Amino acid sequence: CSASIITTLSRLNMVDFYYFRVGVLGVIAISTILLSLRRNSNNNKDIHRGRVTAVCSSSEHKFSKQIKSQIILKKGLGVEGDAHMGTTVKHRSRVARDPSQPNLRQVHLIHSELHDELNLQGFNVMPGDMGENITTKGIDLLDLPSGSLLHIGSDAVVEITGLRNPCKQLDTFQEGLMAATRPFDEVGNVVRKAGVMGVVLHDGVVFSGDEIRVHMPALP
Repeated sequence: CSASIITTLSRLNMVDFYYFRVGVLGVIAISTILLSLRRNSNNNKDIHRGRVTAVCSSSEHKFSKQIKSQIILKKGLGVEGDAHMGTTVKHRSRVARDPSQPNLRQVHLIHSELHDELNLQGFNVMPGDMGENITTKGIDLLDLPSGSLLHIGSDAVVEITGLRNPCKQLDTFQEGLMAATRPFDEVGNVVRKAGVMGVVLHDGVVFSGDEIRVHMPALP
């Protein structure tokens, strides 16, 4: 009788272990599926939409750029006819250090909300004044990680390569502008607010009023 009881308990333990193992494997499988869905969703979903409020370019190496009716983005080069167009660096400070560096600053974008903020502080800043090619509205450019894709208008695609580092030329344009676009947070870290830089991944014509669709980079 005791042997029969032991055998029965042993079988019950095996059954419990079997269902326990099935349960663990099921949790792992579900977690894997959810992670995959999250990645696919992150890769394919437009996480935010905004608008182009102005487009600018300049064939000369000047601080400000002129407002245009349209600009043409060329894959791997930048804005057609702009002084910063090219596969290698065109900004003079970077050319002086190493002219063979790849040009990761083909397109400069600034959010119009920054202009609003600066003008409330007493500055007088309009689209193109700070050297941007594309002025945007409705997108937190500064919060976008490198690798984010901006689908602009019907065809153009720009990949964000990083923040623009405010330089002394801002103070030459208007005194105090560098400090206003390069403040410090509550713990002393520099906050760079002068827009973002990018490279062109796909040709396209960009007009004021064009929609911008943001795609975040894939999760690691």
